[in-house]
Amino acid sequence: MSDYPKMIVPVDHVEPVPRRIRAVLGGETIVDTLQARYVWEWSAYPQFYIPVKDVQPGVLVDEDREERQSRGTARWHGLRAGGVSRPGCARVFGDDALEGLAGTVRFDWAALDAWYEEDEEVFVHPRNPYSRVDALRSTRTVRVELDGLVLAESSSPVMVFETGLPTRYYLNRTEVNFEHLVPSDTVTACPYKGQTTGYWSVRTGSGVQPDLAWSYDFPTRQLQPIAGLIAFYNEKVDITLDGTGLDRPFTHFS
Repeated sequence: MSDYPKMIVPVDHVEPVPRRIRAVLGGETIVDTLQARYVWEWSAYPQFYIPVKDVQPGVLVDEDREERQSRGTARWHGLRAGGVSRPGCARVFGDDALEGLAGTVRFDWAALDAWYEEDEEVFVHPRNPYSRVDALRSTRTVRVELDGLVLAESSSPVMVFETGLPTRYYLNRTEVNFEHLVPSDTVTACPYKGQTTGYWSVRTGSGVQPDLAWSYDFPTRQLQPIAGLIAFYNEKVDITLDGTGLDRPFTHFS
């Protein structure tokens, strides 16, 4: 049995999005809608399906090919706006689509330069309305080790509880042993926490283990308690909580 709650939304579930959704390509706002749909293509999080009528005219470039999917027949399109062309990155759904999806377009997230929910930029994918992310201060003692080396130890962690993921332990920099950490150029992003500002690999006697720790210096306002703190991947280090060793989970997300 897992020690954290799993996602429970079934695949192909559809719900209305109550937020204004906008997307930008080539400096132009090509999507602006109040009628987007959440569609769970897998259970972890949804994607946005956008009414074609709310896409800037002339942006969609028909590529004259169709594909039958579980949600209906999709006609492939490219994008062209602001002097930028992105082929094969949009699928427009026809009349045989799931209820509420006929006449919508599903964009590849990365094909757009930026996405916004209301006036806040969102990274990686839409925020799951059924997920909860809490950053809670604690006085439980967290110890992080790898290959017998103590990487960090803290009795004042901020614990981040995110639906579908193992608990993450964010620690003060003064409680991290930087002797074993090697700065990395890696940058990742999270729809709930924002974009990372630092990553570190770990050097032990067996070599350098890449990208085991990260930090958000400027997280979203909801996750402000983790600003400047450092977390380690539970999956790749040994964590002890109040003297009890934790099993390494299989999931790998920051």
